[in-house]
Amino acid sequence: MTIGKYLRWKDENGNEFRPVSLTGTELLNDRTLNKSTAFTYEEREAFQLSGLLPPRVQTFDDQLNRVYDGFRNASTDIEKYLFLRALQDRNETLFYALLSRHIEEMTPIIYTPTVGKACQEFSHRYQKARGLYITEDNVDNMGEQARHFTGKDIKIIVVTDSQGILGLGDQGVGGMGIPIGKLSLYTLGAGIHPAHCLPIALDVGTDNQDLLDDPMYLGVPRKRMRGEEYKSFIKKFVRQVKQHFPKAVLQWEDFSKSNAFDNLADYEDFLPSFNDDIQGTGSVVLAGILGAVKIKNESLVDQSYVVYGAGAGGVGVADQIYAGLLKEGCSHAAARDKIFILDSQGLVFDDREGLDEYKKRYAKPRSIAESWHTEVLGKVSLTELIDNHPVTVLLGTSGIGGAFKEEHVQKMMEYTKRPMVFPLSNPTANCEALPEDIYKWSDGQAIVATGSPFDNVSYNGYEYRIGQGNNVFIFPGVGLAAIVSRTRKINLDMFTMASYALAECVSEEDLASGCVYPRISELKGVSLRVATSILSNMQATDPNSILRGKDVEQELAEHMWEPAYLPYRRV
Repeated sequence: MTIGKYLRWKDENGNEFRPVSLTGTELLNDRTLNKSTAFTYEEREAFQLSGLLPPRVQTFDDQLNRVYDGFRNASTDIEKYLFLRALQDRNETLFYALLSRHIEEMTPIIYTPTVGKACQEFSHRYQKARGLYITEDNVDNMGEQARHFTGKDIKIIVVTDSQGILGLGDQGVGGMGIPIGKLSLYTLGAGIHPAHCLPIALDVGTDNQDLLDDPMYLGVPRKRMRGEEYKSFIKKFVRQVKQHFPKAVLQWEDFSKSNAFDNLADYEDFLPSFNDDIQGTGSVVLAGILGAVKIKNESLVDQSYVVYGAGAGGVGVADQIYAGLLKEGCSHAAARDKIFILDSQGLVFDDREGLDEYKKRYAKPRSIAESWHTEVLGKVSLTELIDNHPVTVLLGTSGIGGAFKEEHVQKMMEYTKRPMVFPLSNPTANCEALPEDIYKWSDGQAIVATGSPFDNVSYNGYEYRIGQGNNVFIFPGVGLAAIVSRTRKINLDMFTMASYALAECVSEEDLASGCVYPRISELKGVSLRVATSILSNMQATDPNSILRGKDVEQELAEHMWEPAYLPYRRV
């Protein structure tokens, strides 16, 4: 019996094993099958490995101790990143087992913030091929490229065009580090076997002149595609994905804000897809707010929300808060009235010339500010908004370090005893305020969460653990649920369910200390809770669901891989 091609096989006696046909160096060079020094003497004989490995057989624990020593001996974060990437390229089972043992220590290395530097230095530190690089010259040949992978067994694709990499902007072909890192988190958090994961970089050029001037740059040396040329390219790419990877969920990652919304709108009904910067960010922030209103013994409807930074992430946050308000009984009009968004021009008004389409749903009528005193006529700054409106929730998605000031927090405390202040921008230098400052400004009363990892803060004899609103709490579980359910569309309700499921994962002890997110070390349990919640809702509400009459927990278990060596049998 087999449970998934890359998960586990059982013989007639119930013993687990893995059938393998590769031998010799081909087996050692296969990163999903390689056991390296842990191949037993019997396996070395059966698979023609004698003499190709040092004589002594190591246990899995021996190997884990050895590679952890190597990781700790790396002197800088980027060297640690390169060490882990090299391990991933030669032995993925060992790589994921190591990550799962040291998850809090290593997730900041394999993803934010270290992955940003890896993207910037990609061409100078390139090591080994992984994933697909799609250009205008090869986009029509994805069927041929697909033959080099597991073809129809690809279940999750993360794709970027590298224009909006973290807070770093256009990184050209170097943005490939983002899909690789995200997919590592899918495996770590949701147990999706690495052979089912495919990272893709769309190399549509770059407007980063430093890259174009660099003789070592590995991408196409041209300015970035735009307009109809870009749209045509994306259309070809999506159609190729649907044809050659028909079981795959597609995650859009780190596109520019306008392309992020356009691509999602254009193709979310064509194949199961979502944008983590929009929907994942919104979902994780709503979960934090749900935790905070528990602390305050209030509801979502009792709050007034300001989203400072109206890019893809900011509007995604507004969308998810809106969905949460509707779920809790708020009318459509009342829900929109509670949400204010600001961009580089201040509060977004509906009569602004050239207003981006995706901002219009939260744009305010000019009349609301008629009686407000403002320094510049027709423009309302963050300070002026807080001075004139009873804001209780302040969310930072601007990427502007230090944008939140003491005066903002103290004014909010006139409206509520416990203001929510979430400076969410990455990396740390772009954080709108430091947690320790927010606690000082509020005399320890603010409820704080961040996007970047921060150490605990001590204030007035209390120790505050800073909850990190990390999208990794959301997207692995959502992706897993989409795969298991074979859904044709990933809708907003799935992310709303994910928000509520994540909020339930925060302990009473954490809430009592003002923390609204679980620890990263709890990632696998959180991802399972998120996926279970989404699937149970589908099972209960969709009469056509393939889950009807099935055990959701069993369905999930059959899709989740654990990084451990199995005995090999030659076929």
